[in-house]
Amino acid sequence: MEIEIYADVVCPWCWIGKRRLEQALESYGGEVTVRYRPFQLDPSPVSEPKPLVEALAAKFGGRERAEGMFAQVTRVAAGVGLDMRFDRAVHANTFEAHRLIRFAAERGRSAELVEALYRAHFADGVDIGARDALVKLATGVGLDEVEARDYLESNLGRREVAADLAAARELGVSSVPTFVLAGKYAVTGAQEPETLLAALREVEQREA
Repeated sequence: MEIEIYADVVCPWCWIGKRRLEQALESYGGEVTVRYRPFQLDPSPVSEPKPLVEALAAKFGGRERAEGMFAQVTRVAAGVGLDMRFDRAVHANTFEAHRLIRFAAERGRSAELVEALYRAHFADGVDIGARDALVKLATGVGLDEVEARDYLESNLGRREVAADLAAARELGVSSVPTFVLAGKYAVTGAQEPETLLAALREVEQREA
């Protein structure tokens, strides 16, 4: 079964959803192929890096409310073994990160890179909108440094990522994570592992 995950690497619920899917797959006996599809929570350009809490304070009605929301998601993340440090997180545009994920997918390293991007953003305070940081993450998962930098400095993948983002909108993907199973069954949100496992088994029966 193919599982397509529409997600953004600055979305905390996407990281939680990814981990919960991994937990569900531990109990699922079927063979699966996971593909990562791009989505941008905020496609607007970021002129200079700044703390995420500052960037989102206005959106969420002030710093205190934003920090309260961060505290809630941090508790949920801890429940699945993820360490989120919103006090370190840097606001970033993720278009280049999605390009790099495409580059990694062509070399069989997309899963490793996606996990590294989440961890860099949410735990390590890395500006994943910065090219040097992206190249370093790429080499950290076994990709060639020169190839990764050359790719990011070129126009390769730009048109394809833009087309994938447009395709997500056309499919009606408006919130992430969204899991598309077998190309036609959608599960939205960071569902519990039990819910995801039940969905996998139901789709398997329908497709049999």
